[in-house]
Amino acid sequence: MQQDKHPDYRQVVFRDRAAGYAFLTRSTATSDQTIEWDDGETYPVVDVEISSESHPFYTGKARTVDTEGRVARFERRYGGEGAG
Repeated sequence: MQQDKHPDYRQVVFRDRAAGYAFLTRSTATSDQTIEWDDGETYPVVDVEISSESHPFYTGKARTVDTEGRVARFERRYGGEGAG
């Protein structure tokens, strides 16, 4: 690996403010803000809008799309089979 070409890969805290959830991982993301973690160390913190704690797919609050209703509505509006 060439020196001075790659960004620093270090410990970073990602924080989801909407869910009140934060996790420590390694990343190249940068931030001017810092946070003191549970281990007493200070790490850069990156605020994110959605994490696994607030994403509808992972929380089970995902909307289901009624595709059958859409097809029926289309056929009522524009005619059924073989219209044309």
